[in-house]
Amino acid sequence: MVASVVMVTLTTGDSQATDADTVALALFEGEQAPAGAPGEVTELVSSGEARHSFKSLAVTHAQGKRWLTVGLGKREELTPERARVAAAKALERAKEISTRTLCWQLPAGAGSEVAGALVEGTALADYSFERHKSVPKEDAAQATDTPPKHLEQLIVSAPGAEDADELERRVNEAATVSDAVNEARDLQNRPGNDLTPTALANHAKALGGEIEGLSVEVEGSQGLKDRGMGAFACVAQGSDEEPALITMRYAHPDAKGPLLGLVGKAVTFDSGGISLKPGAKMSEMKFDMSGGAAVVQAVAAIALLKLPVKLVAVVGATENLPNGRAVKPGDIVTAANGKTIEVNNTDAEGRLVLADCLCHAVSLGAERIVDLATLTGAVIIALGSTYAGLVSNDDDWAQRVNEAGERTGEILWRLPLHEEYDESIKGRYGDLNNAPEDRKAGTIMGAAFLSNFVEDVPWAHLDIAGSAWDLGRAYAPKGAAGYGVRLLVDLARSYSA
Repeated sequence: MVASVVMVTLTTGDSQATDADTVALALFEGEQAPAGAPGEVTELVSSGEARHSFKSLAVTHAQGKRWLTVGLGKREELTPERARVAAAKALERAKEISTRTLCWQLPAGAGSEVAGALVEGTALADYSFERHKSVPKEDAAQATDTPPKHLEQLIVSAPGAEDADELERRVNEAATVSDAVNEARDLQNRPGNDLTPTALANHAKALGGEIEGLSVEVEGSQGLKDRGMGAFACVAQGSDEEPALITMRYAHPDAKGPLLGLVGKAVTFDSGGISLKPGAKMSEMKFDMSGGAAVVQAVAAIALLKLPVKLVAVVGATENLPNGRAVKPGDIVTAANGKTIEVNNTDAEGRLVLADCLCHAVSLGAERIVDLATLTGAVIIALGSTYAGLVSNDDDWAQRVNEAGERTGEILWRLPLHEEYDESIKGRYGDLNNAPEDRKAGTIMGAAFLSNFVEDVPWAHLDIAGSAWDLGRAYAPKGAAGYGVRLLVDLARSYSA
């Protein structure tokens, strides 16, 4: 399960006075060692062993502690994202030297956003997934000599800070959000025979039972039928596993802003159905529920933080498998809003699930909607892992979502909608075609299809297929990334002011 920082605290005292065994100090180009650093650190800097260039690391010992210098480059180039990356690199070195309690001394002049980013970078880099690893039998002596796999404590030191309350709030919030990201990564990393649609639904229900103000409702195949969700149901019919329509609600008594609708695709394993995927890397299709995992954990974090917003979240969970009942290429199904869909490719199943989930969010009164989905391979070709794709029907809403991405480092690149794309997704025998065969503008075509199910509600679609796993960043290099959790929490927080 989650293996993150056990405890995160803020102190306005000197880092030397903490019980940390390792202190991390930032170095900026053109500047000397930070005030209060011991002479050994100053000598390390003077000798050139401790460098100021971004991500450079050096270690010395003084005053009974290890001192880890971390290059941050030019001070004017310091951003929260660079702080996250630097913190992750520092954590990697700190673990190599058997650190149990790490203290990050907040760079002079850095604000609460950088403080939070240092927490996030450390906590996210400290993650590992060991749910299915057998536990080695070691004797006590061997266990004592084994370096710790994870930190026991992280301290952020901000000597003499005048805005201590704001710093503490931001540090604590970053710890909560980081735990939510790591929980999402746990969900993503679980294999399909472990994280079934029912297992994801049970996880969401457990959160609803634990977190004040959060309610969770789960409906199965009969619920899909009763709601006329023929698009979602047709994907689920190829699996023996029961699908799950997960609806989560949270409303703070002092809620501000519109009713937010968060929608997530959670195909817990995607074989492609009758339109079977190639065998190479098909094992990665356990990650096809990444959008749903991000939504579930973002809602949990928003509720834990008691952000003054109101929201409804809809997650569609199912498997996409090719049994004798599976939907076939050429079949026509009817979505909850009455539109008929030619299923010309059963591997374009995510948009079928999302179509009915978006209809559900609209029916529940959502006034602003954002959906997250590992929808298309095309977005990986276009943007790689650096950006997730953003498509929206509303400029103001797109800008707000994009700004949340900029603040969290989960950056987005907007792609266009245009009426000519609408012509391409028209069906020959039904209203819509789920997979135009000309294979042009694949990411946009998926979004153009989804735009038929949001009515006139401002909506943003995030295609995270390139960012959900193997992100390649220092704090999430391989495996699940939990991408989208921090963005969604920040988006909700933007209505708190």
